[in-house]
This record gives sequence, C-alpha cells and structure tokens, in this order.
Amino acid sequence: MKYPKISYQLIRLAAVCLLLQATTLLSAQEAEQKTHQAPLSKMELQTGDSIVFLGDSITHQCLYTQYVEDFFYTRYPKMRLKFHNAGVGGAKAWDALARFDRDVAAYHPKYVTVLLGMNDGRYQPFNDEIFKTYYDDMKELISKIEGIGATPILMTPTMFDARAARMGKRPRDPASVELYNSVLAYYGTWLREVATESGFGFVDMYGPLNNITIAERQKNPQFTIIRDAVHPDAPGQVVMAFALLSDMNVQRQVSRITVSKKANGEATSTARGGKLSDLKYSDNGVSFTWLADSLPWVVPAEAKLGAELTKLGHRMSQESLSIHDLPPGRYELSIDGEVVGQYSNTTLARHVELQGNPKTPQYQQAMQVALLNKERNDGPVKNKRNTWRVFQAYARMKRELDAQGDQKDQKTVAKLAELDKRLADQDRVIQESEAAAKALEDKIYEINQPEARKYVLKKVTAAKKK
Repeated sequence: MKYPKISYQLIRLAAVCLLLQATTLLSAQEAEQKTHQAPLSKMELQTGDSIVFLGDSITHQCLYTQYVEDFFYTRYPKMRLKFHNAGVGGAKAWDALARFDRDVAAYHPKYVTVLLGMNDGRYQPFNDEIFKTYYDDMKELISKIEGIGATPILMTPTMFDARAARMGKRPRDPASVELYNSVLAYYGTWLREVATESGFGFVDMYGPLNNITIAERQKNPQFTIIRDAVHPDAPGQVVMAFALLSDMNVQRQVSRITVSKKANGEATSTARGGKLSDLKYSDNGVSFTWLADSLPWVVPAEAKLGAELTKLGHRMSQESLSIHDLPPGRYELSIDGEVVGQYSNTTLARHVELQGNPKTPQYQQAMQVALLNKERNDGPVKNKRNTWRVFQAYARMKRELDAQGDQKDQKTVAKLAELDKRLADQDRVIQESEAAAKALEDKIYEINQPEARKYVLKKVTAAKKK
C-alpha cells in the first residue's frame, strides 16, 4: 500500500514529539530525584545552640524534655545548650501557630521538636475533615519553623492506651476507644512521609510505647505506662526521651576501659571517653586514676521503670570496665575509697558495666544533676508554661469572636477582656521564671563536671575457718 508523502511527514513529526516528551519527562524525573533530601540523621550541636520542644500537654508535663536535658547535661558537660519547653496543655497545631512568635521564634532555635496530634484528632474515629485541618495547620507550622532558620524534628503522636481507657472510670465512646490509637498511627505515618521527603528530623514516639506495652502485657495483662490513656507517666516519658535521643543518633557510650598485661608482664590499657593514668598492676589487683569526659545518664526514682524497660543504661550510657589476666578469685572494686561491688576474675575479663550502680560516685553525681533539673522543671519551667495556658484560652476565644463579625456575643467579649487582664503580667512571669530556671541551670553546670576518680581493684581474701 502506498501512502501520500504528507503522511510520512506527519508520522515523523509525531515520533519527534513523542521523543521530546519522553526526554522532557525523563529530565523532570531526574531533576526531581536530585531535589530529594536525606532526612536529618543527627543533631549537630555546639555551645549556645537552642532547642525548642514544641507540643501539647504531654510536653507541658516537663518530663521527657527534662530527661533529654539530663542527657545533655551529663553527656556533654562542657557544651552549654539552651533548652525551651514550649508545651501547653490541650494544644492543637493551630494553638502552636498562635503563640509561635513569642514562644518559639523568640528563642532562636536551631532545632524545634514538634509533638502535636493527640488533641488534633479530637479523640474520635478517623475524620477526613479533622485531619485536613491538622494537615493544613501542621504544614503552616513547619513552614514557619523553616522560616526562622530552624530545622523541624517531627515526632509522631504518642500512644492512646485503649486498655487503660477501658479500665478507667471516665465514660468514653466505645468506638473512639477502639479506634483512636489507629488514628494517631495514621497521623504519625503522614509526619514520617513529610520528614522523609523534606529532609527534616523524625522521631517515632508511637512505636516504642506500643511495643513495650504489648511486650509487658504478655506478662501482666493490666500493665500500662499511660494510666489516663493519654499522658505517659514518668516511665513512659523516659521511653519517649530514649526514642528522641536514639532516633537522633546521639553519642551512646560514656566510657570503655580495658586493662591487661603485655607478654613481658607490663600493664597496658586502652580507654575511650576519658583519660586513664597512674596504672598499677599486681597479682593482688589493679589501680588507676580515671578522668571521664562525661557522666552516666540517670533519671529520678519515679522514672526508674522506664530506664529498665528501655535498657537505657546499657544502650545509651554504658560505662564498661574490663580487667584481663587476673589470677583466679574474687575482687573488690572501690572508687574514691567507696566499695562499689565484688566480681570474679572471669566476670571482670568479660567486662562489668557501672553506669547503673548507685554506689559509684559518678552515678551519685549524675543523680544530683537529675534532681536539680527536676526542681528546675517542677518549679520555674512549669510556672512559665502555665501562663501560656491563659494565652491559649485567650487566642481561641479571640478567634471565635473574630468569626462572629459585627454580631459578637457580649458574654464572650467580657470573658476575653478578663483573660486579657490576666495576661498583663505574662511577660513579667516569663522573665522571672526564666531567671529562676537559669540560676538552677548554673548550679547544674557547677556539679556536672567530671572529676578524677581513683579506682582500686583488690583480691578478696577468703576468711579462715576457725
């Protein structure tokens, strides 16, 4: 069959167009691939940097934030960071936007951790319109964080403990109890996608809390670390602090000391996390002086269960001591003259971990830091956060009135005026609270400095039988 010449020209033209379209599409795809960013893998920090913890009542509790601060106070005693808790009970993403300039931007953060969503889902089964509001407000909030030159670290909403809700006395909608933890999973999965595609930090708070809970319920069906179903107790907040620090890949080990003998019998050592000196080795034991770079991460007594559930000491704060080539027997270890334990020569050869030993002077020093920071958070930090509750009520009421146009409800107008009066002293309260918090932090930086410790390991002589 013969075709007119014009048909061949049209076919060639169509082929060229298709080739150009394919090339353009390929170039666009390559360009898109080049813009993909790696999610933030760790926080890069130096003295003077500021971290803002933005959130709702779970942040307002001043617990996981406190334990994260404890980590930095003890792990990096020479690096002074600035911490600001920006949590307010009942907050949604919109509320964070309303106070952003004064409560976030004013602190010039390098990183802003964001823990919002528990209230945004409104404690009901998934609702697309409700999620759209959260989506829009969070996107705007993230843009504002980027706009002040900070890096967002997006954190999933925490766990809604349906079993704790069922065991509680508060009446709740059965459908909401059954489904709300799944709603939070959806919100958190979206946040992970945002963080991954935008190069932000991401922390999974939801997974560790749920995983620990189900593992513990295999042993005790009534186990919970969220007794009111919403707000993690102190142990649960340790799980959260652990998740944040773990996902941001902070330095995990405090120290590792290994002492042994060379072939000629001369003592030798390798050490990380400090400086070892004055090493002496004999058949009866070993002695040396150790100046660590940091202290172990410890938490107050009420949070101890969380440290056990996460194996916090071993996984995030290990102080390892190995002594090889000792004659068989048991050995007593003392630090600065205080006995901290007895160990066999075989145990010492494997290694012992000292970070969780409350008898060591470094543990006791770290606990002083933790208790002083607890005082700081229970007092001035929480006092400052409480004044923002009033602002939140004011901002919500003002938005409600603005939506009413010219026909404003006069009772609401009067309530707004009363809240406005209560806010007259907000700046003064903030300044006084921050001054008191800084004074306590100054004390923390006086007591968190590692000291040279004298380690003495000596063989225990068995008592003679009479």
